[in-house]
Amino acid sequence: MSTLSKLSDQDLINLFISGNVNALETLVLRHKDKLYTSIHFLVKDKYLAEDIFQDVFIRIIDTVRSGRYTDEGKFLPWAMRIAHNLCVDHFRKVKRTPTIKTGDDQDIFEVLNFTEPSAEDTMIRSQSHHRVRLMLDRLPEDQREVIILRHYADMSFKEIAAMTGCSINTALGRMRYGLINLRKMMAQKQIAL
Repeated sequence: MSTLSKLSDQDLINLFISGNVNALETLVLRHKDKLYTSIHFLVKDKYLAEDIFQDVFIRIIDTVRSGRYTDEGKFLPWAMRIAHNLCVDHFRKVKRTPTIKTGDDQDIFEVLNFTEPSAEDTMIRSQSHHRVRLMLDRLPEDQREVIILRHYADMSFKEIAAMTGCSINTALGRMRYGLINLRKMMAQKQIAL
């Protein structure tokens, strides 16, 4: 397995196509953190993020096995596009689902607490990560999306522009204003990370 980790993404895909399942495992391990973190920031639900993460790799496997994957040398951006599209599909599906509202117009499932956070979840979330997430949630959606794709998925502005359907200058502007807004929030709340 250690020799597999030295191979490029394309070499791993070629090995997987020829029947080496360990090559796919190496590919998943190489990119799981970036993919999962990006999905989690978009959907804001650990279990949903895990489901979408698995769906991403099911799509990847199906595409590679069917011979539709093209060698462009950009596996991670391609996987990120799949993840982003699955997140968008999820939100479209949720929009069509009727919600049950309480008397003060809140979704009943947001009010009711069905699960207790585990000790592991509590330990994993450090204070600074929690603060950053809260501040990211306060940003406009387009600014938040660009920051997540840029910093957590390591995507270029060109890739972000293509994925979000905007120009590179618009993506750069959203990033700039998002960072300015984050700095303002940190100054107002006197937060130092």
